[in-house]
Amino acid sequence: MSVAERGPAVARTAFPPVPARRRSPGPATAVVVIAPLSLTIALGLWGIRRKNTMWGDESVTYQLAHRDLSQIWLTAQQIDLVHALYYAVMHEIFGLFGGGLLTLRLPSVLAMSVAASGLGLLGLRLAGPRAGLLAGLVFPLLPQVQKYAQEGRSYAMVCALVTWATYALVVSVPHRARWRWAVYGSTMLLACLLHEFAVLALVAHGVTLVVSRVPRPVLRAWSVTAAGVVAGLLPLAIRSAGQSGQVSWIGGPVRLRYFLVVAVMGVACARAPLGVRGPVRLSALAVPILALPGLLLLIVSLVKPLFVDRYVLYSNIGIALLLGAWMEYFHRRQRSSRTAWIAAVAVLAALVPPSLSLRTPQSRSNDVTAVGAAVRKEGRPGDGLLYLSGQYRAFTAASPEDTRFLTDLALAQDAVSSNTLAGVELPAQDIAARMLAFDRIVAVRGPAGAQSPTNPQEEAKTSTLRRYFREYGTTHVNGARVTVYVRGHDPSPKAGAGSDGPGARGGVVVSRGRLSMSAGAGRAGGVPAVTSSSPRWVPPAEAVSA
Repeated sequence: MSVAERGPAVARTAFPPVPARRRSPGPATAVVVIAPLSLTIALGLWGIRRKNTMWGDESVTYQLAHRDLSQIWLTAQQIDLVHALYYAVMHEIFGLFGGGLLTLRLPSVLAMSVAASGLGLLGLRLAGPRAGLLAGLVFPLLPQVQKYAQEGRSYAMVCALVTWATYALVVSVPHRARWRWAVYGSTMLLACLLHEFAVLALVAHGVTLVVSRVPRPVLRAWSVTAAGVVAGLLPLAIRSAGQSGQVSWIGGPVRLRYFLVVAVMGVACARAPLGVRGPVRLSALAVPILALPGLLLLIVSLVKPLFVDRYVLYSNIGIALLLGAWMEYFHRRQRSSRTAWIAAVAVLAALVPPSLSLRTPQSRSNDVTAVGAAVRKEGRPGDGLLYLSGQYRAFTAASPEDTRFLTDLALAQDAVSSNTLAGVELPAQDIAARMLAFDRIVAVRGPAGAQSPTNPQEEAKTSTLRRYFREYGTTHVNGARVTVYVRGHDPSPKAGAGSDGPGARGGVVVSRGRLSMSAGAGRAGGVPAVTSSSPRWVPPAEAVSA
């Protein structure tokens, strides 16, 4: 027996493995978060007032967010239920910071900034720090992102939530912790409650996991989470289906060209050998979220038109990721950086004209501030006020000062007390009778070629105007017309110098008809003026000057 065999056995002490220290975020992580965040805030603040104008959808946000939460809920039972949560959020923000134009739009700027930082982290995790940084910087430069970052609607918030839900999904795949899936599911559900079409991003996520061939436990966890999101959204979807008339204005795909262009660009970028890090490939994530939501809306639109570009604003996540990864690939291939710099300068120069255009009032489909200013300019104290159709009443509701001296001839109950957006109108015969008590009527109507709803009230308005009144002049503004109708024999339909010049603001054109008769002041005839209890928003003087 050897000495080693005879010696006493030495006891071996077993130490538990030391857990690996979690790496603290390095400089690369800080850069891919802070740089896109800062750029998005800077671009969002640039021209955010849009010459102190507001368009129709923002006007609805402004009006409803000033109502009590109970009034918001009661209004949502009749119309705009899909945006009820957003209106409640804006109500609280208005209560904290005041209800001005900046407060209306700043939440969208901050939300889009949060989306940009999340996109940088997503690119970092999928393709490396340079790709993440480039993706985060490309995102706020996209024209559609610049547009809705400065708009008082829910789309920027939805985009931010979908971005961070996508990041939570990518993180959950390798770790499989239940709390991570809970974070993913709750973030997606909140996005869907802010706008129902965010659920299309859930479909894109499922395709990503299938294409990436993740293990079955991961697919099972995602399926359970997705089912929970759909179950949470289902009550809202069922109730809002009864308000489908809200999207009846969609006659066909709205701004489809942008979606098609970025989808083709994204697919072209995905063909390059992009960087791969982790179990989920960047192209497998970016292409579905870029193309699938829009394609699904287009397919549904074959039955009922529903495609509007802003409904799938979060699709820009995909094109930003693909462009960032492709630029990183292009940079690796080029030995000289001169070509890359020339290309970058050329792209930035090409983005200047659309970026400037997006910050003008003409970039939106209408301008309610210009409508109100035109009504104030053309109307006299005591004139009648008529909306053709009644839905245009919402165009002047944000600034009741513009109509305070006019009598709303068709209004029976204002929007606030009736829990509606445009109030409740009188029966047709009462509207006609009230119109005949006035010699001068200011009418707000849609742009030339716009279709008007057919109902007894609208028929009474148009037939009475046609039979008893003559058109004196029309002021054309963005998205509407303000027309003065006269009857009687007063000496002058409109007093004041410069009445034949431009209207309330730049770009407004006033056309005057030649009439043998002139109009007198409106005869109230004992008909009481209807005032509005809507919140007052008075833009600065330069916004309503001639």
